Amino acid sequence: MLSCRTHTVASWILQVLAAAILAQTLFFKFTGAEESNYIFSTLGVEPWGRIASGCAELVAVVLLLTPRAVTLGALLSLGVMSGAIGSHLTKLGIVIKDDGGLLFALAIIVFLASATVLILRRREIPFLGAFFAPLHGMSCSTKDCSR
Repeated sequence: MLSCRTHTVASWILQVLAAAILAQTLFFKFTGAEESNYIFSTLGVEPWGRIASGCAELVAVVLLLTPRAVTLGALLSLGVMSGAIGSHLTKLGIVIKDDGGLLFALAIIVFLASATVLILRRREIPFLGAFFAPLHGMSCSTKDCSR
């Protein structure tokens, strides 16, 4: 069984990783970089889809780095990355403009990091915390942790 401290450290490492990747892509979305324009034009939602996606990612970054709102940030980033992964698998393809699949890989990393944060903090998910309470030994809450 992992200690509460280990869960907290692992969660924060994953939160910062996901937030850093999301924050890095914001520059390209908000400045209308050629690659972003290509992606959202291909999806048929340029410029509003690009701007809305950037706003959602910005909110996710802030929430992921706000201790009381981590689970909401992880849920939001999981949703946004589900859309990105779905777009890659259906309309865009894995490789975009000779990037070697980098954008797809980053979406997968953010998705997995966010999902793991949600698993580690599942008792903190609004309206679902009580549902996960019977899963002892997999998560810790502040009541369980004396550190």
